[in-house]
Amino acid sequence: MAHTPDFDLGEMIGVLKSVIEQYAEGTKERDATKLAQAALLYMRDNKKEDDFARYYKKFTDTSFTIEVSHEFATREEADKWLASGKAQHAEHVKIAGKGFLVVQLPGRMTFIDRPLPEELKTEEWTSDSE
Repeated sequence: MAHTPDFDLGEMIGVLKSVIEQYAEGTKERDATKLAQAALLYMRDNKKEDDFARYYKKFTDTSFTIEVSHEFATREEADKWLASGKAQHAEHVKIAGKGFLVVQLPGRMTFIDRPLPEELKTEEWTSDSE
């Protein structure tokens, strides 16, 4: 499969067959494994291997990123934008290089600190606080 060189679909289908045989008929484990095998067969028979390979790559990607919708140089700029009514609940923004999350509170929108993954790698977050 594309993007997953160690993944042989035919081999995985065969492995699932041997796993199915280890469980008694009617058990949840056997039914779940048969379902997984059928899903792989469906994917193969309907030529969806490349679609699955892309999905699997994203699914197994251990890097963590957050999409930042807007960046502001100052808190004042960010507050103006927030007051404009364009902000959406759960939107990630960056203000003066730091991550924040827009949250809807009763009657108003506000920012809460929400450090971005790259911030968490800085000395500010990695040094032990006492």
